[in-house]
This record gives sequence, structure tokens and C-alpha cells, in this order.
Amino acid sequence: MFASYLIGLREGLEATLVVSVLVAFLVKSDRKDKLPQVWTGVGVAVALSIGFGALLTFTAARLEYTSQELFEAIASLLAVVFVTWMIFWMRRAARALSGELRGKLSEALKVGSTAVIIMAFLAVAREGLETALLFFAYAQSVTTTMDPLIGVTLGVVTAVLIGWGIYRSALRINLTKFFTWTGLLLIVVAAGILKYGVHDLQEAGVLPGLSTYAFDISAALPPDSWYGALLAGMLNITPQPSVLEVVAWAAYLIPTLILFLRPQRAKTTPTPASSAA
Repeated sequence: MFASYLIGLREGLEATLVVSVLVAFLVKSDRKDKLPQVWTGVGVAVALSIGFGALLTFTAARLEYTSQELFEAIASLLAVVFVTWMIFWMRRAARALSGELRGKLSEALKVGSTAVIIMAFLAVAREGLETALLFFAYAQSVTTTMDPLIGVTLGVVTAVLIGWGIYRSALRINLTKFFTWTGLLLIVVAAGILKYGVHDLQEAGVLPGLSTYAFDISAALPPDSWYGALLAGMLNITPQPSVLEVVAWAAYLIPTLILFLRPQRAKTTPTPASSAA
């Protein structure tokens, strides 16, 4: 449940911050009459995200075993690509996000109400679709219970409360540290999802080596034990992974963590050369 909670919290807070910037801009600009258009765009984006998640679940349930494994593998790989891109994009663009959103909303206000709805929709839809895809890939990899759904719901609710507190200036949070730590944790979660995707490709017969185990720690980590279920749910650690699963997990996790933890280069503004006397 922790990993799905993290997914809901991280993605939910990004979307909530986007909405709070838009709402604050309209309130301070004395354009409260455009708030219904913003909420309409947000509502449509949320509905689209829920519908996308339901479509993924419905499609997977309708497929035969081999096709289902292949479908889930593709969803897992796409989720890893999107979450990795999102983590690095937010790390680079977080500081300029507020100004960029305000600029786009100013342009939308000049065009009209429909443009405001579309702008708010696009600003939230990306986060919502990423959340749906990432949640689907994670949920398929760990359990068939309601725990992932409960976790992601609690995460989104927590994100909304945090966003409301920030908007009302009742809560101060170091967003740089928040996105850094949650980014690190999501990289670990993404590595587990990639590992599961490779396992699904092996189950579908696309990749070989399903029965070639890297190690077997079933005696120390029984799958039916509470700690075995906890590690599987949080980090996708299984007692009998194949060699290819472990290789894929390490090949993603190690370089991605190195790149993410590498200090960002500060942008320097070139100074005009002084003219010769």
C-alpha cells in the first residue's frame, strides 16, 4: 500500500500545485468569474484519468492469459518511461513552473472561456494519465486486493490537503526536498515495475529465462509471510526472481539513481564582453 500511496501523493501534489497556481492567479487578478472554467477543465481531466484507468483494467481482464501478460508488460514499460521522464522533468522545471502556468493562463484569458477550460484540462490531464498508468502497472505487479486502490486514494487525498494548506498559506513545505525524496522512492518503485514487466514478457514467451533463477530465498522470505508481502508490495522484491529480472532491475536502478543524485548545473548568464579602450 505504501508504494501506491506514494504514487497518489506525488502525482496528486503535482496536479494540486498546478491547480492552486491557476486559482491563486485568477483570485489575485480579480478574475474569479473564470474559476468555474478552471474547475470544469480540472473535472474533465480527472474524469478522463479515471476512465483511462478503468479502460486499462477492463482491457487486461478481457484478454487471454498470454495476451494479458503481454499487455501488462507493455503497460509496465510505458509506466517506467513516463515516471522517469516526469521525475527528471519536475526536478529541472519546478522553479519555473509557476511563472510558466501564469503566462499560459494570461494568454488563455485573452482568448476566452473555452481556452481557459482547455488550459486547465491540459495542465492536469498529464498528471492524471500518468497516475492512472503508473497505478495500473504497480497494482498488477503486487496484488489483487483493494490495498493499492486504498493507498493511491489516501495519497491523492493527502496531496489535496497539502495543496490546500499551501494555497491558504497555512502550511509551508520545502517542495525541493519533497520532490527529491519522493523522486528517489519512485525510482525504486519504477525499478520494481520494470522487473515485473520483464517477468510478464517472460510469461508471454517474448523473453527467455523464466525458470533461470538468480537466487532463491523462499526459505528466508516466504511469499505468504507478512514481511514477504510487505517487501513485495513496497519494492517488488520476490524470493525467486529470474536472472533477467535482476539484471533489468539493476540496469535501471543504478544509473537512474546516479543521474538523479548528480548535482544540477547552475545556469549562468553570459556577461557582455567589455569593449577595448
